[in-house]
Amino acid sequence: MVIVNPTKVDDLDEARRVVNGAAADAGLDEPEWAETTEDDPGFGQARAALDGGAAVVCVLGGDGTVRAVAQELIGSAVPLGLLPAGTGNLLARNLELPVDDLADAATVAFTGTDRVVDVGWLVLQPRAEQRDEAKPAAADNVHAFTVMAGLGFDADMMGDAPEGVKAKAGWAAYVVSGARHLTDDGFGVDVVVDGELSRHDAARTVVVGNCGELTAGMVLLPDAELDDGLLDVATLTPAAMREWADVAARVLAGRDDGPSLDRRQGRRVLLRAEPPQGVQVDGDVLEGVATEVLLVVEPGGLTVRVRPEP
Repeated sequence: MVIVNPTKVDDLDEARRVVNGAAADAGLDEPEWAETTEDDPGFGQARAALDGGAAVVCVLGGDGTVRAVAQELIGSAVPLGLLPAGTGNLLARNLELPVDDLADAATVAFTGTDRVVDVGWLVLQPRAEQRDEAKPAAADNVHAFTVMAGLGFDADMMGDAPEGVKAKAGWAAYVVSGARHLTDDGFGVDVVVDGELSRHDAARTVVVGNCGELTAGMVLLPDAELDDGLLDVATLTPAAMREWADVAARVLAGRDDGPSLDRRQGRRVLLRAEPPQGVQVDGDVLEGVATEVLLVVEPGGLTVRVRPEP
């Protein structure tokens, strides 16, 4: 099954031809296709693929479509195939999969090997009964992520990057959007990682990652691994433009933590923010704002199709 977000593909007929051709070259039947809609970005289509006995479920779209489909595949052992067509394509990048060649990506999806990776779960404004769940049960405030979730500046940057600009300018759209929020006020946040509290009085953003590479090759979380059973947490607290520049320089150079950047690892992360902040998961900005967010890792929850071992 190929689940496609038609808003991310300029020529859908050509994309079908390329992907179906890769299936034929692999000796497979032509895959079934399903399109996402404004009302359903991939959840229902992924459930239908599982119910129909799909051997592999491929996503032709961006990070948001990947996230929606992956959430339904978690725990199924049915592999996710990545046919990147978005702005960031961050899961594909972190797995070193092709992001600019659809035929190559389809060949990997149809003939590659399976790799088991972790996933993260984010609980927005967790209710009392959700606070101690080892794995959050399905609920309207529970969201899976494969790459990163963010609170504060990170969510504001994602939310203010227009789709039209992203389609034309790619990841540079986030640079333009982020620049508008560099001078926003900070916020107080308690970061509790596996029960250990760290208090920040003027944070700008908290990013919790299942893997470490951002767009354009920037590695925010250098210790993050997709299969280490841990989430990596970066709390950024720059108070001025020169401090933003210093953080960016240290991240680009791969240097250790220092002023305005604190990184930690753990299996369970609780964030308590005041005033309330926006929240994003894999680039999808969630509705409203939050004062409390719980994030939990599920080790080995998702199977992904990757390049064969050399």
